[in-house]
Amino acid sequence: LGDDLLNSELAKAFNKKNAKGEKVEKSIAFPTCISVNNCVCHYSPTASDDLVLKDGDTCKIDLGCHIDGFIAVGAHTVVLQDGGKVTGREADVIAACNTAVDAAVRMMKPGCKNSDIASVLEKIGDAYNVKVVDGVLSHQMKRFVIDGNKVILNKPTPESKVEECAFEENEVFALDIAYSTGEGKPKVLDEKTTTVYKRALDKEYNLKMKASRFVFSEINKKFPTMPFSMRNIEDSGRAKLGLVECLNHELLHPYPVLHEKVGDIVAHVKATVLIMPNGVDRITIGPAQEVESDKKVEDEEILKLLATSTKTNRKKNKKKAEKAAALEAAS
Repeated sequence: LGDDLLNSELAKAFNKKNAKGEKVEKSIAFPTCISVNNCVCHYSPTASDDLVLKDGDTCKIDLGCHIDGFIAVGAHTVVLQDGGKVTGREADVIAACNTAVDAAVRMMKPGCKNSDIASVLEKIGDAYNVKVVDGVLSHQMKRFVIDGNKVILNKPTPESKVEECAFEENEVFALDIAYSTGEGKPKVLDEKTTTVYKRALDKEYNLKMKASRFVFSEINKKFPTMPFSMRNIEDSGRAKLGLVECLNHELLHPYPVLHEKVGDIVAHVKATVLIMPNGVDRITIGPAQEVESDKKVEDEEILKLLATSTKTNRKKNKKKAEKAAALEAAS
């Protein structure tokens, strides 16, 4: 349904040919994933999947699309229930995610560093008595590139570190936040549940099996740069057979399905963030579900941060710069 809706809406947009007389390329940039309860991410069911959602489930919905290579992604968390506010531990973990996104967006201004965000996310998690999930990265996005080199690591550890960098004007990021009521140390329970992959563009190999060549040809034709789900490949039985050789020779990058322990609740929010000359814009947001947590952020520095605007007063900044220049000239 998610993929069909994306394709339906994409079909309505930018149908005129470009200056070269070519159709504008547009398609899914990240297949629809529905990750439930203790499942953290990347659960993209196929037609044979028999999972049935039930009342009280906490669902993470994650998807994305692109037009002419310019990507927008988004994820949000909802609790399946008949109206009313979300309460309890579900409310805690969702409120932590929402608060963390609001704080991080305000820190993603030109000159600010990616390394400054992790400590704020940890403090917000402590306030709601939840844990930042290990291994979650927010990637810079470029045209036809969903996972650029600049990244934000939500939870640095001795085993996982990233290069420090400063945010710059006109950059685009997929801000990715996840919290858990558990330990925040998810694991792959079954590699066979992985259905989302992306072409590894730096790898080449002459495949031997006919089935492998078939599936790899389909991938290169339909999904040359973006992640895809195996449900989007025709002749799924033949595709599964050919997938093994592609993976053995690292031609594909898998997006594994990660789980916390049974009984834990995970919330996930993803937003496409534009760092513009006049401030920071969040351009993707899911439907709001009212949550009521009995916990809240009390750290004064974070509250001060949350009270700031995402926009920059360029006139005020220009006057400050002119005043500083005048004072420097006078001295």
